[in-house]
Amino acid sequence: MTTTAEPVQGDHRATYREVLAEPRFRLLFTTRTVAITADSLRITTFSVLVFTATGSALFSALAFGISFLPQLFGSLLFGSLADRLPPRALIACGYALECAAAVLLALVRMPIAASLGVVALIALATPLFSGASSRLVARWLEGDAYVLGRSLNNMASSGAQLFGLALGGAAVAVLGAHRALAVSAALYLGCALAVRLWLPRLEPGGSDGTSGSARGDGGAVRASLRGAGLLLRGRTVRRLMLAQWLPSAFVAGAEGLIVAYAGGRHFAPGWYAVLMGCLPVGMLIGDLLVGRLLRPSVRERLVVPLVVLMGLPLIGFAAEPGVGVSCALLLLTGSGFAYGLGLQRPFLDALPRDGQGQAFGLLGSGNMTLQGVGPACFGSVAEGIGTGGAIALAGGAAALTAGWILSWRRAP
Repeated sequence: MTTTAEPVQGDHRATYREVLAEPRFRLLFTTRTVAITADSLRITTFSVLVFTATGSALFSALAFGISFLPQLFGSLLFGSLADRLPPRALIACGYALECAAAVLLALVRMPIAASLGVVALIALATPLFSGASSRLVARWLEGDAYVLGRSLNNMASSGAQLFGLALGGAAVAVLGAHRALAVSAALYLGCALAVRLWLPRLEPGGSDGTSGSARGDGGAVRASLRGAGLLLRGRTVRRLMLAQWLPSAFVAGAEGLIVAYAGGRHFAPGWYAVLMGCLPVGMLIGDLLVGRLLRPSVRERLVVPLVVLMGLPLIGFAAEPGVGVSCALLLLTGSGFAYGLGLQRPFLDALPRDGQGQAFGLLGSGNMTLQGVGPACFGSVAEGIGTGGAIALAGGAAALTAGWILSWRRAP
């Protein structure tokens, strides 16, 4: 793999207006936002459906995280296709597959295990189209514009999650859980059609137009495994991936317990959605402040303090607070997610130019997989020590990762 020529120099601060002036980015940004709304609607509705059917915190957490778990396997086995296949077809097909899965869950009354299997199977393909989309964004946005593009995606993700929660609650109340899943299928279908109709037809491969299939890499599985090995053997890339994976995985472990926590504390119906909405609201505030007001160098210096801010508030759940305090703690935790903006530029600079699609797919799939493992692990812990204690344990683990990040960021 060829390494990126030079890291981005200087401390120029881009603006969100500059980023949104790129029409191709606007299309990917809009469709991704709609798809995240559909994800939020589907995941939370499915989680509530499973908890209602089983009454189990563990099964509810598994339903919340099952779409995350298989993504790492998909990235390791097929990740090179993100650089080898035409991106427009790949992204459109990804949204179409998500639509098909939501239709199946909405129309076919399956056992819980079979429903979990459908969601897990579709998740195998997620790293391919998400990696292709991220590679295009990195190609079209340069310097701090790329970081602010990621910031916009983060903020849109927070807003879309919040809207998805509200839409899901309303749809379940009016239509029922299965019909609410059909609403998410319609949103996925709209994304697939928009990408197919309006994204320019582009050749696969790097920015020089070289097709991945023409490089003599061999079969997709062999090339994917070799490319993933090269990425993970690089100490800088590996550390930067882990720094983006671990804190969010611990927080996801806590997030997966919110439905069960609200039920165990006998909060009024619907408060689980308010609690879950506090995390994306906090993320929206944190990304807006850090991305818009701070220069790149300052963002990079604040990585460790923001990771601490992610974890410490969750420790307060050990006291099993009421609704008001719980909302405040989750808002603070969400704002700490802005730490990731300080890692975007170093991560992009460390990537090989001709394998960026696979790298972004591996980053996203590793993140999603560990976010799937988190709810499963802490859901098991909650069966023994209660949901409040398990959420506090997850927060302590997230805060401890700040020390590890500090140790290698200070090293020569």
